[in-house]
Amino acid sequence: MGRWRPPAEKSTALITRAGHDRLKAELDELWRVRRPEVVKALAAAAAEGDRSENAEYTYRKKQLGEIDRRVRYLSKRLEALKVVDAAPADREAVFFGAEVELEDVASGDCARYRIVGPDETDAARGWISIDAPLARALLKKRIDDEVQVQLPGGPVHYVIVDVRYPD
Repeated sequence: MGRWRPPAEKSTALITRAGHDRLKAELDELWRVRRPEVVKALAAAAAEGDRSENAEYTYRKKQLGEIDRRVRYLSKRLEALKVVDAAPADREAVFFGAEVELEDVASGDCARYRIVGPDETDAARGWISIDAPLARALLKKRIDDEVQVQLPGGPVHYVIVDVRYPD
C-alpha cells in the first residue's frame, strides 16, 4: 500500500477573526516551541547509536514529520483564508458567523448552531462549517423561515427561531 492520498476536497476559505488568531497562535507554537524541542530530542536520540533499533529516534522522527506537515498546512492555509470580522448589513438573515437557533418541527427540540469556517468547527460548541449541508440550507434564510435538510440521519424539518451575530 502506497503513501499517496487523494487531495482533500476544497473547502471555503473563510474564517472568523478569533479562528484566524487561533490558527496563527498554533502555527507560532509549533514553529517556535514544539519543533525546537523535538529537534533537540531527536538529536539526543540520534547520538545514542544504532538508529535502526532506537525507538526514541523513530518516535521523534515521526513526531517531527507530523509537526512539519501541520506547519506546512497552516502556512499555506493562513495565506488563502479571508477573515470575516464584520457582521452583515442585514442582521436578520443567516450569513457566515451567525448564531442560529432552530426548532425541530417534528419533536419541538431546539438547537443552537454557529456558522464558521471549516478550520474552526467544534461539534461540542455547536459550531458547524459553512460547507455543512445544514449551514448551506440556512444561508440567506430569516427568522420564521422553514428549512428542510437532508442530514446523515435522514431528512429534518427546522424553523429558524433566532439569528444573532456575536459582537
